[in-house]
Amino acid sequence: MGGQSSRPLNVLVVGLDNSGKSTIVNRMKTTQTTGEIPPTPGFQVEKFKKGHVDFTMFDMSGAGKYRNLWEFYYRNCQAVIFVADSSDKIRMCVAKNELDTMLTSQDLKPVPLLVFANKMDLPGALNYIQVSEALGLSAITDRPWNIIASNALEGSGLDEGVDWISTRTIN
Repeated sequence: MGGQSSRPLNVLVVGLDNSGKSTIVNRMKTTQTTGEIPPTPGFQVEKFKKGHVDFTMFDMSGAGKYRNLWEFYYRNCQAVIFVADSSDKIRMCVAKNELDTMLTSQDLKPVPLLVFANKMDLPGALNYIQVSEALGLSAITDRPWNIIASNALEGSGLDEGVDWISTRTIN
């Protein structure tokens, strides 16, 4: 009597630099705090299993000089996680522009989009509704999307995000 087999799932993790992408990916993988994580140069790949899903996370650098690399991974992903720093109000318009540019790619249609409104614990952070409005998420009609408030250091919101992605992805 065999058990249910695992299914592979490639997830592209993007967002501006210092938004918490690598912390989120590492926390999803280990569920433990990993301390301070240095900026990601280029990208890194992390693999882990949750339930019956074998995740491969492509954790992309958010630094301006590396953002052009994102598009090379669009074709091979079944979901996108966009991490927004809820406390970085000044660069929220830059985050919106990067998200808008990414979503125009034919290679990403109709790939589900999960937005983590990260760093909710910081003073003055926007709430997830304000982040949704700042990013213009309500205008997205060509794919399933969701926004979840998160705190990568504590792990809050991350399991909910993994569950959402697991049930919304295309194969």
